[in-house]
Amino acid sequence: MEKLDTLLQHPRDQITEIIKRIYNAGLTTTSGGNISIKDGEGNIWVTPSAIDKGTLQRKDIVRVKPDGSVVGHYKPSSEFPFHKAIYDARPEIKAVIHAHPPALVSFSIVRKLPNMNIIPQAKHICGPIGYAPYAIPGGEELGKKIATEFEKGVNAVIMENHGTVVGGTDLKDAYVRFETLEFSARTIINASTIGTPSYLAEDQIEAFESQIPNDVLEMTSVEHTEKELSLRRHISTLVKRSCKQGLMISSYGTVSTRLKGNDFLITPRNVPRWEIELEDIVQIADGKREPGKLPSRAVKIHQQIYRENPHVNSIILTQPQHIMAYGVSGKKLDVRTIPESWIFLQDIPMVEFGEQFDGSEEFAKLFTPDTPAVIIKNDSIIVTGDKLLQTFDRLEVAEFSAQSLIMGHPLGDLVPINEDQIEELRKKFLT
Repeated sequence: MEKLDTLLQHPRDQITEIIKRIYNAGLTTTSGGNISIKDGEGNIWVTPSAIDKGTLQRKDIVRVKPDGSVVGHYKPSSEFPFHKAIYDARPEIKAVIHAHPPALVSFSIVRKLPNMNIIPQAKHICGPIGYAPYAIPGGEELGKKIATEFEKGVNAVIMENHGTVVGGTDLKDAYVRFETLEFSARTIINASTIGTPSYLAEDQIEAFESQIPNDVLEMTSVEHTEKELSLRRHISTLVKRSCKQGLMISSYGTVSTRLKGNDFLITPRNVPRWEIELEDIVQIADGKREPGKLPSRAVKIHQQIYRENPHVNSIILTQPQHIMAYGVSGKKLDVRTIPESWIFLQDIPMVEFGEQFDGSEEFAKLFTPDTPAVIIKNDSIIVTGDKLLQTFDRLEVAEFSAQSLIMGHPLGDLVPINEDQIEELRKKFLT
């Protein structure tokens, strides 16, 4: 989906793109889930009933006119009644997503709501979460119960023993909320597998929201060399790859690479990560930003890391779900359990939330040749490297390692490599 055309796309195209994204990410099943958009003329465009979500085409999307008449080859989704109920209750909502993502279904089964203070951006993106008591799917009663929650001002509702439904000002807004909500739920569950999740206090979230660098001056002109354009393409490609592989979500994640000296390219602010294109990447030269563009809110962190570490030429800051289980539980991600992991990453320190603010010299100096990655509690992992592909590889290894450790936790005690074995690895691979 091309970013600049998203809101100009026909509702049919928007819906088929997003339902495929949800299905391919394993967040709904062939028959489960439905999406709708309400256009400016009052038409509601909705996924059809009982059609394979993995092969849905634009011609399959159904239009329900304001008078209730249906245009299309199929019946509208059986859950259409609650879509309409939401639009009637909240006229400003223009898109609705309903699905059965595994983690949120787990919360619906145990009848709990995920605490959105688990990561810094979740509360702002998701807001308070509503809870709709059980009612038979596709019925008017379910629509009334969901609409009652949306009337309270929430934009996301957990449906008891069912799944979740979210609304947005457009489909992009709804999807980012949906993805962030499921990510938060998975993080809580994974953290609970290895320990006890900790949550951010309100003042910590407020501090995060206030860390938007508005003092980055704008340069008067920018030069795009062949090398620079190639690096832009590489960043864009790896960001999308990260999203596909679950290493990054729409609402969080920053990638940068050094150009020359302390100049670098960095991903932008307020653009869903899966939409980032070459022209969105922001050049930072002599401490100034490319004209007309806003760099990631983490620009100062990246800038300081480059200044303090000449050996670092690329940085990825992101929230992979298994690594974040360690980040929110405070448990050590012990990569000494797998030889390749220790060779790539060595030991990964963890710092308190807030130490990354303002790109302090003390924080930047944590990244040495022997310490390429650092976890920030309840926030992210920052991985550094020489080439961007090396940094991405390290990120993949760290996330795969975290996943293996979490999966191994219920099986028994995790046994790390001993000191003699570590020294043997050090001599063979790191000297």
